[in-house]
Amino acid sequence: MDIDAVPQEGNATMAGHRKLMYARDASGRSVTVGSLGWEAEEIVTTHAVDGLVAQAEAARARVQAGLASPLEYWMYARRMDVALLSQTSGFWQWRVRRHLQPRRFAALSGRELARYADALGLTVSTLQQLP
Repeated sequence: MDIDAVPQEGNATMAGHRKLMYARDASGRSVTVGSLGWEAEEIVTTHAVDGLVAQAEAARARVQAGLASPLEYWMYARRMDVALLSQTSGFWQWRVRRHLQPRRFAALSGRELARYADALGLTVSTLQQLP
């Protein structure tokens, strides 16, 4: 992309911030250029965030019905999935999936809860309940 083609339409999801993009200058070298983003990026980002909010609300309903643990709600509320929570917490993915079950979550030790709370940026007491 040439420097003149770097999008500067603006993107409300970036809240006025710029992001760095690579572009080609007049002599053909790669340089970095600040971009305000573009409308298509805003639409896609908004759609993705709406999907995550919907997942969190569905998880909230499952927790309230006793079908899921609060961990599932917090995972989606923090915009994570099983793979990302696994990486962040250090638990294997199969263990994270097990801990999404209320019975398994209730049996977690304080140390295991602390690992999840740290990965999600919460306190242990917050992790164990819905907001």
